[in-house]
Amino acid sequence: MDEREFDDFYASSFQRITGQVYAMIGSRDEAQECVQEAFVRAWAHRRKLDRAEHPDAWVRTTAYRLAVSRWRRTTRRRRSADRAVGAATETAAPSESHVALVAALRQLPESQRRALVLHHIADLSVHDVAREVGVPEGTVKARLSRGRAALAALLTDDNGYQEGASHV
Repeated sequence: MDEREFDDFYASSFQRITGQVYAMIGSRDEAQECVQEAFVRAWAHRRKLDRAEHPDAWVRTTAYRLAVSRWRRTTRRRRSADRAVGAATETAAPSESHVALVAALRQLPESQRRALVLHHIADLSVHDVAREVGVPEGTVKARLSRGRAALAALLTDDNGYQEGASHV
């Protein structure tokens, strides 16, 4: 993968992968930082990515693992999360339904949340989700079923969910 191809890959997938990681971890700032770091690492491994069938899966998995590692370090040290050194940027506020969805996703077990995000937001097939998380397809199907049931219970009209609103 040459520099131009990598730039095109970055431009076409950064926002999408950031949105997916945000849905998995619940913090947009943390998601942006982890995805950015994952792309830095991807640049260093671009020869491998050139041969990879799904380079976006590699970046997404790396970003997710970075987020988990950061969370563990933060929890152990009981310190606030790292902050970006650069100037603050303007980002459009998420819709109420998006906030409700992310809040509900946070309440799910990590395995269900990750399966739901990869399948419904990243639009991966059950087979691809199973490959990415390293579990059998039946396990992914069970996690999706249980996760959807739990989300349905969490996203009721009583909890601020609005029928017909965009959920992502």
